[in-house]
Amino acid sequence: MSDAHLQFPDLKYLLDKLQFKPEEGKIWLAEQRTVLMGLGALSSFRKEIITSMGMERGKGFFMRLGYYSGMRDAELARKLNPDATPDQAFLTGPQLHCLRGMVKVIPLVLEYDPDKKHFYAEFEWVDSFEVEICRMSLGQLNEPACWMLLGYACAYSSHFTGLDIQFREVECRGQGDHQCRIIGKVATEWPDHEDFSHFFREAPLIDELYELQSRIADLEQTLGYPEDVPKALGEAPPFTSALEMIDRGANADVTMLLIGETGTGKEVLARRVHSMSTRKDGPFVAVNCAAIPPELIESELFGVEKGAYTGATQSRKGRFERADGGTIFLDEVIELSPRAQAALLRVIQEGELERVGDDHTRSIDVRIVAATNEDLAAAVKAGRFRADLFYRINAYMVVIPALRERQNDIALLAEHFRKRYEKQYRKVTLGFTDRAMAALHGYDWPGNIRELENAIERGIILTDESSSITEQNLFNAGWSQTPSVDPKTRKLNQSSGQLESHTPNELLLASLTDQILYNEISISDLETALINKATEKAEGNISAAARLLGLSRPALAYRLKRQDESANGEAEKK
Repeated sequence: MSDAHLQFPDLKYLLDKLQFKPEEGKIWLAEQRTVLMGLGALSSFRKEIITSMGMERGKGFFMRLGYYSGMRDAELARKLNPDATPDQAFLTGPQLHCLRGMVKVIPLVLEYDPDKKHFYAEFEWVDSFEVEICRMSLGQLNEPACWMLLGYACAYSSHFTGLDIQFREVECRGQGDHQCRIIGKVATEWPDHEDFSHFFREAPLIDELYELQSRIADLEQTLGYPEDVPKALGEAPPFTSALEMIDRGANADVTMLLIGETGTGKEVLARRVHSMSTRKDGPFVAVNCAAIPPELIESELFGVEKGAYTGATQSRKGRFERADGGTIFLDEVIELSPRAQAALLRVIQEGELERVGDDHTRSIDVRIVAATNEDLAAAVKAGRFRADLFYRINAYMVVIPALRERQNDIALLAEHFRKRYEKQYRKVTLGFTDRAMAALHGYDWPGNIRELENAIERGIILTDESSSITEQNLFNAGWSQTPSVDPKTRKLNQSSGQLESHTPNELLLASLTDQILYNEISISDLETALINKATEKAEGNISAAARLLGLSRPALAYRLKRQDESANGEAEKK
């Protein structure tokens, strides 16, 4: 293609995909969320990176930053203008650079023949933002300065053409030349292509980090850290609070009750309890009580003797006997029949059971972890669950928060499931688009983690190799409507059955109050703990502690004085 024919297509098709939504604090370019950032901030950041990492590592850092952007834009270019010729479609990349205010691109030469795997291109860059950064903070360099732009050009061209393309900035105003000009061709045509490719590897710094991680892993193994503890992913306070309670109670033999909606990961947490206990070398047996017919639940749990009923042609052990010496997980324990509830109570109280149709007891040593998604106290009042059994299994209760109460964990879990299903389906994607991630955060997830996992698996299946997972891929099939992106999340009102809007702080407060009430923590103890923590965090500064608590300084001083008087009064009584 000669330079006479190198004309950019009309920008309208790009501008139509650009949406400014200042009321939401967002700018969208098709599926990509885009940001406007001042050049001064970028300039200061580049200077800090170079100071911290050195020139060569800093150069690689910014080239990779451009590379990731070019990789995603290549995918975008193939979709945005389907009616364009291959050459015009390719020129979408330079247009995107112009649109984002990074540089004006003038195409000089473009030769692209996919059949012959031939590529050669020359472009001039006018008013590069990276040259301006040099002028603002770095001064003139001894080498070309347009690192991000160069990384972008390499990634964009390689992913658009399917060839390994490398560009070189042969002239740069950042090093004193009169213009910025780049040349691109198939990587192997450059004599230094192998050395150049190292800029796009996360090395050598990442190699050093891997080496340190390897040493830490060796030390952990030497210290005997558990390797088989099921990983519970989550950083949101409602979840970490529940996880701490689980870990504290894991080593005791007390019966543990996990309360949480369907799909919140109760079985994973039960396995964690088992693996962190002294019973970890024993069996772990999981039973979904709701999946077993009521007439068979007793024989399934406690075993059956030959001839106990029609069809019992031989004696067999139940789930409790199989779990002897280990842990049994009873999911949906509320579904147990009245006779099974009585038998379970005997196991907990006496440590013994009788098989169906048997006339003698067997001793059993089993740790019980029960779970339900219903209010057991309400079931006791309704006559559906034995009160004495409820008080036995309620000895150590942990409330597992719903996913909608763990907004900060959605991205973490989504990435975890993405990696799992990419490995399972032997597929590599470019991750989630910004709009897809926003949609994940905007949905309520009534099915909790299990529903999120299913959505990610579907997204991986529907996404092409080396493409991004879009909102449509995640939510297209089997959904009545695409979830709206909203700064508020919605929570199910158990009484009315209606979805109500709540901010993340409201959901966090709801979860914390549940934990406080379940553990019977008094208001005075809660106030004392909050004041002590705020004072500790403020390093004894009363004014700073008051700001953390949303109080005035006199109000906090009054409460501290009241605490001291109360403490002195208790001391005098003793």
